[in-house]
Amino acid sequence: MIRVTSVEAQNRFGELIDKSLREPVEVTRRGRTVAYVISGEDMRELMAVRKRREETVRWYSHYRDQVTSHSSSGNLPDLTDADANELVHELR
Repeated sequence: MIRVTSVEAQNRFGELIDKSLREPVEVTRRGRTVAYVISGEDMRELMAVRKRREETVRWYSHYRDQVTSHSSSGNLPDLTDADANELVHELR
């Protein structure tokens, strides 16, 4: 990963953008990382991962609520192969 200081980033912003198209650029100030500059494609990928993570958390929360409501009655549902396949396809 390319690393530049904040002063370099300010003075050579055009170059910084060009470099970020090839790989993320770490921007430091006083030796500490303060920012990253990434390409638009990398940002879209990160947002897609974030969205999938949020969907997975919502799905798991819903699943946990269902299991909890069934467990209080002592009647836990069996997870069938079809259920597992459906879950895998939902999370893709």
